[in-house]
Amino acid sequence: MIRTLLVDDESLIRAGLRFIIESAPDVAVAGEAQDGGQAIDAVRRLRPDVVLMDIRMPRYDGLAATAAVRRLPRPPAVIILTTFDSDEHVFTTLEAGACGFLLKDTSPHDLIRAIRLAHAGDSMLSPQVTRRLIHRLTTDQPIRRRRDALARLETLTGREREVLVEVGLGRSNTEIAARLNMSEATVKSHISHLFDKLAATNRVQVAIAAYRAGLVD
Repeated sequence: MIRTLLVDDESLIRAGLRFIIESAPDVAVAGEAQDGGQAIDAVRRLRPDVVLMDIRMPRYDGLAATAAVRRLPRPPAVIILTTFDSDEHVFTTLEAGACGFLLKDTSPHDLIRAIRLAHAGDSMLSPQVTRRLIHRLTTDQPIRRRRDALARLETLTGREREVLVEVGLGRSNTEIAARLNMSEATVKSHISHLFDKLAATNRVQVAIAAYRAGLVD
């Protein structure tokens, strides 16, 4: 079972999330928290696999809580789930270590899929967020950004570049393994090397590097 912690200051939202999660055979609710401070305590106490984290909460918001949770030993994957989709929030949460960013109008199917992907070490952004993120990456000083991104890729092997492109296209480890004819263990090893060489903390940051270098349209 994938044990999931629900963090939102609205009890009605938490109840809805619990209903969706408990409909999946392989996902369970490990606990709930009403703000970021409670979330950090709950992660220490309950050791969930995945955290669904709201952004706007009283006393201790989701942005600060995500950063604090990701600094813990053996931290869970964190998915931001919010009604706010500004670019600032996206970049701040990704920099803090979140592996996904979903809007609260995300379908139940995509929510469960995001939890499974996060648990497997993958990531997921809502389609609206992805479009805005790509637009910003490709229009904000593209020449300088591409030059800098390409410089960061100089240490990659040919195989690592192939895996980088697949991550940039949003494919899971299983899909990458099938497309590149390698084992999932080998894919995970290449992705670990990408994290180290690109100074990334999650797959989304690796994907951003692929976009900035022009390897993915």
